[in-house]
Amino acid sequence: MPYTVDSARGIFSKTLAADIVPATIARFNQLSIEDQLAWIWFAYLEMGKTVTIAAPGAARMQFAEPILAQIRQMSFQEQTQVMFDLANHADTPICRTYATWSVNIKLGFWFQLGQWMEQGIVAPIPAGYQLSANAAAVLQTLREADSGQQITILRNSVVDMGFDINKLGTYTRIAEPLEAPKDVSQRSQVKIEGVNNPVVLAYMNNLNANDFDTLIGLFAEGSALQPPFQRPIVGKDAILRFFKEDCQNLVLLPERGVIEPADEGYTQIKITGKVQTPWFGAGVGMNIAWRFLLTPENKIFFVAIDLLASPKELLNLSR
Repeated sequence: MPYTVDSARGIFSKTLAADIVPATIARFNQLSIEDQLAWIWFAYLEMGKTVTIAAPGAARMQFAEPILAQIRQMSFQEQTQVMFDLANHADTPICRTYATWSVNIKLGFWFQLGQWMEQGIVAPIPAGYQLSANAAAVLQTLREADSGQQITILRNSVVDMGFDINKLGTYTRIAEPLEAPKDVSQRSQVKIEGVNNPVVLAYMNNLNANDFDTLIGLFAEGSALQPPFQRPIVGKDAILRFFKEDCQNLVLLPERGVIEPADEGYTQIKITGKVQTPWFGAGVGMNIAWRFLLTPENKIFFVAIDLLASPKELLNLSR
């Protein structure tokens, strides 16, 4: 029988994803609100030391500036309450606005708060504050993770704060302005050892060029894309929205892959390599696997993006 999205998720099932990420976030979510905020503070203080440094210019912070300016004028007690409200998913105007921001804006917002806390502009963690044993253990796990895993843990620790977006009703998503695709003359072409499928190569090249309208044309109707540690995004309209909101200025660096026939005339392809994000800069690459399932018409029916458990997984192309 033809593939479904659920059955497609099982291709190349031996791929080892970085389970440290959801496990660490689950432990983070079990911390008290006070410990969650303290953990974020300590994590940002360690950027560039034991934690991968951010590239703060990556986020278009003009969208957060009104809220940041408002927070800057508050008393320390009011500032602390705002941070508690965000972590508690409270229904406040600031929490509602935060919920509508893109990931990059949220990361930039917390990076700015961390800088201001260090400068004494925003209420700092009290002098001599000690993390609880559980929070200290989660912080140590972050320190010991590789750079790509640190990126994802830091991202996921703040991305779901603010008011529950599912309760907002009608809202406008606030994301960085969509940049024009790169001129054809400025585009580089990827080469993948073991894979010369034109659709997969075009996927990589168009994503690197921010050419999302051309990219979505590679997908079949009813197709799906599964980001790391998330449920599949189903349907071309939803996938295109994901590309435009979350995938600008990524640098995909695929290295090698394998092509295998699948049932019903489908083709499955696994590729491993690295991805660089605008937020954490060109010096940090996440170890990634892409698992493609192509229709008999050579359209993308399903693609999963996996953050790998370790660098050695880059060489693991087994089913």
